[in-house]
Amino acid sequence: MTAEAAPYQQIAAEIRRAIESGKLRAGERAPSTRALVRDHGIAMATATKVLATLQQEGLVHSRPGVGTVVGPAPRPSVAQQRPAGRPEPSLSREEVVRAAIAIADEEGLAALSMRGIATDLGVSTMALYRYVGGKDALVLQMVDTAVGDFPFPAKRPTSWREGIETAARLQWSAYRAHLWLPGAVSLSRPQALPNLLPHTDAVLRAVSGFGVDASTSLYAAITVFGYVRGVALNLEPEARAEQDTGMTADEWAEHQTDQFVALIGAHDLAGFRALDFGNFDFDYDLDQLFEFGLGILLDGLAVKLQRMRAPQR
Repeated sequence: MTAEAAPYQQIAAEIRRAIESGKLRAGERAPSTRALVRDHGIAMATATKVLATLQQEGLVHSRPGVGTVVGPAPRPSVAQQRPAGRPEPSLSREEVVRAAIAIADEEGLAALSMRGIATDLGVSTMALYRYVGGKDALVLQMVDTAVGDFPFPAKRPTSWREGIETAARLQWSAYRAHLWLPGAVSLSRPQALPNLLPHTDAVLRAVSGFGVDASTSLYAAITVFGYVRGVALNLEPEARAEQDTGMTADEWAEHQTDQFVALIGAHDLAGFRALDFGNFDFDYDLDQLFEFGLGILLDGLAVKLQRMRAPQR
C-alpha cells in the first residue's frame, strides 16, 4: 500500500490481510461500521466505504440480522433459480420448522421472517401458511421441536433430586443449543406444547413425594423453570457481545479491573475488598454458574418442602 493510499484503503487492506491470514475466518463477523469508527477514529462515511470496498472484492457480505460477515455472498436461493412457471416444491411442516430454527440459530429470533424462510426453501411466502399458520404459530412449533430434541431418558430417576436435575439440565442443553429459545418461552403464560409440558410434569412428580399441596407443587415447578430460563437468558447477549467486542466475558472484565478497583476503594465496598479484587482470578462461566445455582436451589427447595410437608393423618 503506497503512502498516497486513502484512509479507507489502508483500513480495508488491514482487514483483507486478516482474512487472507485466517485471523478472520469465513462465517465470522467482520468489524462493523461502528467498530471501525471507534477503533480507527474515522467518519461513518469512511467506515462505510471500507466495507463497500471489501464487499466489491467478494471478501465480505452483508447478512440480515447479523451484520457484515466474512466470505462471499451466498448463491441465489432455490426460488430465485427456479424458472418461471415451474411449480413450487412440496414441503412438510417439519421442513419448514427446521428451516426456521436454522435461521433463528444463526441470526436470532428477531431476524426471523416468513419471507426469509420462504426464500431459503424456494417457495412463495404465502405457501408457508399452509404448513405452519402465521409466525406466532410457527414460533410455538419451533419451541416444541427444539425442546423435543432433548428427550427425557427412558430410565426413571431414582430420587426426587435426580428427577429435577434431569429436567433442569435438559432445558439448559436446549437453551445452549438454541440461544433464541429462552426468550421464546414464557414464565407467566406457559405454552401448552407436547414436548414442553413433560418438563413441568417431571418436577411435579419429584415434588409429589413430599406430600405438599397443589399450589406449592406448582410454585416449585415454576421456580425451577424460572431459574434455568433466567440464567439462560444471558447466553445470547453474551454470544453477541463476544462477537461485537472480540473479547470473552473474562477478557472484558480484565480490561475493566482498574475501574472496578477504583470504585471499590472510593465507595468502601468491603465485600469486594475482601476478595482482593484486583488480584482475584475469577473464571466466569455460565455453565458453572448454572450448576452452582441449581445445587443451591435444590438444597433450599428440600428444606422448604420438608417444612411444608402435609401432616401425617
